[in-house]
Amino acid sequence: MKMQIEGQSLRVRIGEDELARLLAGEAIASSTRFAEAFVMTCTLRLGAGDEARFSGPPDAWLIEVPGGKVRDHAQRLPTREGLKFFLAGKQEADALELLFDVDVRDSVRQRRSS
Repeated sequence: MKMQIEGQSLRVRIGEDELARLLAGEAIASSTRFAEAFVMTCTLRLGAGDEARFSGPPDAWLIEVPGGKVRDHAQRLPTREGLKFFLAGKQEADALELLFDVDVRDSVRQRRSS
């Protein structure tokens, strides 16, 4: 899992193997150690409903993406289009744009070489 943070936008990108695990009901976790300062962990899992959710303390995030939307998205792969969610904050400026996509470059390469 790769994460990219820029302002009020968080992009989460997973590979096809991680997508298969996610669709099988597993949670995907990634940790980054910031030298000796602290460790940050992010866990991604499928959730119920149509909305994405973000929770947890600053060093242990939990991101839940709607299972139905992720399954529908998986059926359209390969595509460069990802899923986009908006998570409201206490104030309008606190809203977070969550982008979720699947890196399909490996399977596209495999299809082209076959």
